[in-house]
Amino acid sequence: MGDLPLISIICALAAALLFACASVAQQRAASAVAEDEALVASLIRSPRWWAGLLGDGGGYVMQALALSLGSVLLVQPLIVSSLLFALPLSAKFSGIRITRYAWTCAVMLAIALAVFLVVGDPTEGNSNAAFSDWIAPLALTVGAAVVATIAGLSKLDAGWRALFLGAAAGIFFGVAVAFTKYVTDLLGHGLVGVLSAWQTWALIASGAVGVYLQQRAFQVGPLSASLPALTIAEPIAAIFLGMTVLDERLRVDGPGIALIGCAVAVMIFTTIALSRSQGRETPGVTAPSPVVS
Repeated sequence: MGDLPLISIICALAAALLFACASVAQQRAASAVAEDEALVASLIRSPRWWAGLLGDGGGYVMQALALSLGSVLLVQPLIVSSLLFALPLSAKFSGIRITRYAWTCAVMLAIALAVFLVVGDPTEGNSNAAFSDWIAPLALTVGAAVVATIAGLSKLDAGWRALFLGAAAGIFFGVAVAFTKYVTDLLGHGLVGVLSAWQTWALIASGAVGVYLQQRAFQVGPLSASLPALTIAEPIAAIFLGMTVLDERLRVDGPGIALIGCAVAVMIFTTIALSRSQGRETPGVTAPSPVVS
């Protein structure tokens, strides 16, 4: 039994690496598609994009294995390290050098997100909430995603567009997470019960929209702009819906709440900083920065 936490750590790090490789492969495939071309049709014909999906599948398997052997508080912060794997991999293939400033922002973002996940750690609530309980919180959440999507499809520069589209994708993934517990509980009651539940179709729809917006984010800008925004938006949206609909509660008070607030502020600042520091770069050219590593 003493070896289980170590095996869990290894599996979590393997999952993080696979997620990072998958993001890099999908971003390279999506960025090769011109914006006036059909994105989905082009990606379906791309072996690199399918390799990315395979990497995502392997990452989810390793994450599930890690969670079966270790606690959420051990595994989830390690999964966040996928950000730190993805940036150098993306830089290597794109020819963009990562500045020391960008590295600092990435590390700060990973630490802040880990703190947010560990300290927040919401209690398990009631997954079978009535439809009426979902209406207002879900409208606010989807509304925020729609605003982010509109900004991402506007005439802003590549870094901002990738950030907004990544945030929109993350929000929809967070919505999918909020429905997942109820749908997985239904699996024990047969396929008819699963297919007849509106939550199942809401899960599928939010997941599908999230995947599409993720690929659009990968298409329009660098991974350093889209992936951080996507990564932080997902747990924030999921926790918001969990607290407002599913009666989940954060396991903190006093100093813990202040710490979560600081973590969110750092996540927002570093996400924007990453989109600006790397978003202006072109392959083989390093954007201005105080110090280059």
